[in-house]
Amino acid sequence: MNIVDDIYMMLSGNNYLNMVKPCWKPSVEGDGGCVRKSGDQIGRTDGLLWYKDLGAHVSGEFSMAVIQANNLLEDQSQVESGPLSSSSSGPYGTFIGVYDGHGGPETSRFVNEKLFANVKKFATEDQEMSADVIKKAFLATEEEFLSVVREQWQYCPQIASVGTCCLVGVICNGLVYVANAGDSRVVLGRADRGVRGVSAVQLSTEHNASYASVRDELQSMHPDDPKIVVLKHNVWRVKGLVQVSRSIGDAYLKKQEFNREPLLAKFRLSKPFSKQILNPEPSIFIHKLNPKDQFLIFASDGLWEHLSNEEAVDIVHNYPRSGIARRLVKAALQIAAKKREMRYSDLKKIDRGVRRHFHDDITVVVMFIDPPLPNRTRSLVSIKGSRGLPRTNL
Repeated sequence: MNIVDDIYMMLSGNNYLNMVKPCWKPSVEGDGGCVRKSGDQIGRTDGLLWYKDLGAHVSGEFSMAVIQANNLLEDQSQVESGPLSSSSSGPYGTFIGVYDGHGGPETSRFVNEKLFANVKKFATEDQEMSADVIKKAFLATEEEFLSVVREQWQYCPQIASVGTCCLVGVICNGLVYVANAGDSRVVLGRADRGVRGVSAVQLSTEHNASYASVRDELQSMHPDDPKIVVLKHNVWRVKGLVQVSRSIGDAYLKKQEFNREPLLAKFRLSKPFSKQILNPEPSIFIHKLNPKDQFLIFASDGLWEHLSNEEAVDIVHNYPRSGIARRLVKAALQIAAKKREMRYSDLKKIDRGVRRHFHDDITVVVMFIDPPLPNRTRSLVSIKGSRGLPRTNL
């Protein structure tokens, strides 16, 4: 039995469950495989693929797609366009979130329900959008999830081993704020006279122990721990357990109180620690938009494992907008199939769970940045990716 089922059976009255229960229910599918939310928000499912080919946001258009590989989908995502605070005079723009879970889906689902609300809360308090607002929202969401872990510790201790990478973009007042904790990535496509088409500009910093700079940062923060990073099966891992150095969740590597029974032995560290090992604080970059900036690609690392920044940008530039996120997912899967010397059509037949041996869950959100038009309607959007995909074990 998985963690989600455990919680439903034993803690159905829990306040946290009452809050997130709607996101754990399978969405109701309409005719033609459409998954309908409030208003006119529509996503479609095709087997293990969820997609929204084209929608409008405050600054242009967007395309989304999610392919499931794990038995329980661990990727979550959202686009929220319109007011970014609760004040009528507050900031207006678009919020993009890509949450790549690990160890289970609980943290990514929680963040998908809570993080934007916290951004709006702090933007309302500060009466503006800023890097500090986004940082405070990350840390508040982290504390809220750790509170859930404490509440459920006696009933479902393994939730302490679940975490998520967290990539956020906010487009507001001519600026793009990029906040990242983990190894998802956002790449800007920019028109460039020096090259044919567009050039790729990475706007996010990744926190993965495969990078020497990340290992150096961990070692400088934990000088008395020679095993803070360990090379295991040719992969660098923090304490030999996880590849990312920043995340939301992963309570067992944040708080010593969870480094004990009844947590499974494989997650428990042999020595107690006083300083948190993983960091929930995002790295934040602010980019001022200019007329050459054409689009942004937000994606979990499942995409970047198979496509380079330049390859992804070229695909977006050379094909129609409608369905472009789905096209990026397909391009990644075609390469994944080729690496295993199999046909793409055969890969598509492999079911979730087994599919994870061939590729990861992949989430892609492409945001087109269009010149402002005086008569453009301010589009109000609230959509979460993956509605209608398989949610629980069969």
